[in-house]
Amino acid sequence: MDFGRSWRGKRLLGDGKTWRGFVGGAVSGTVFGLIQIALADQYNSEDSFGFGAWPASLLAVIAISFGSMVGDTFGAFTKRRLGYERGAKVPILDQYNFVLGALVFAAFFRPGWFLDHYIYGSGIAGLLVFLIIVPVLHRGINIIGYKLGKKDVPW
Repeated sequence: MDFGRSWRGKRLLGDGKTWRGFVGGAVSGTVFGLIQIALADQYNSEDSFGFGAWPASLLAVIAISFGSMVGDTFGAFTKRRLGYERGAKVPILDQYNFVLGALVFAAFFRPGWFLDHYIYGSGIAGLLVFLIIVPVLHRGINIIGYKLGKKDVPW
């Protein structure tokens, strides 16, 4: 993604970040979100699994998907600035970079939806669950990818 460019003597992102991976991750997240919405519509759910009513739910799905990839890219940028090499384990940053990106994009592109789902009323409980469950799922998927030989490291 960084086309081999450096900043202050260090690569911007490194070879581990590719446009194929960025777009693939964002599109995959969007597709899975759309599947959730379609399933919710099959069961006459007006809430579409928390994304809201169609078609406004589409923007939430896209914002979360692309935001998570931007957050992941920002995490790689941060790791390079801190002097970590590609694949180095950095606790907290490795688990929350994409979560932060998803939340920031959701707050920017769907502010009302974000506030309703993660701040107002019992939304803060949803935010806490999100902050606990998503990194655990992320870690589990990374371990599976590692065991299948798709990843070099299990984090």
